Amino acid sequence: MSQIELNEKKIQILNVAEKLFSEKGFEGTSIRDISKEAKINIAMVSYYFGSKERLLEALILYKTVDLKLQLENLLQENIEPLDKVNKLIEIYVNRICLNKGIYRVLHFELYNKKREKSLQAFTELKKGNLKSVESIIKQGQDQGVFRKDVNIQLITPTIIGTFFHFHMNRSFFEELLGLKTEEMFNNYINNDLKKHIQQTIKALLVYEN
Repeated sequence: MSQIELNEKKIQILNVAEKLFSEKGFEGTSIRDISKEAKINIAMVSYYFGSKERLLEALILYKTVDLKLQLENLLQENIEPLDKVNKLIEIYVNRICLNKGIYRVLHFELYNKKREKSLQAFTELKKGNLKSVESIIKQGQDQGVFRKDVNIQLITPTIIGTFFHFHMNRSFFEELLGLKTEEMFNNYINNDLKKHIQQTIKALLVYEN
């Protein structure tokens, strides 16, 4: 499903589904709950999406397909390899910050064997994104800037995993770092955490002096 196929009602349903799935879980949310929260007839939700599983699939693609476009555009940019990787990390951190709800849903649903079929399209999207990341790093390798022995498949999990460990232990880090407000917490992510991830990935990619 692409964003072109979405009308205002569908987007409204998807946004409500994201909110409820992230709060109550996929299993704990019914089509009736979604229709009630969205103030839309239950039959309309079924008409647009068919089932809750198809709704989840549509939601994931709706919220993640623009990441694919951003990575493809980054690949074409004429900038230094390390600048490109830093920008790659910035894109991932920004996307997760803007879509915390859907990433929370994904964190739980990707482990559910019953959801494999629903998430097949998302799996294909991730494979495409990995190819873009591989191409970006290969550009640096071809220029002799990046190491040849990098495990490229683990770069994205390192970025996302670091972010989620920080976010899922929020209260611990808020107390540890004195992050007393939402603004302070978000500023820390956008500055300190992002810089830390960039330094970590640089250490994995660049030859030691």
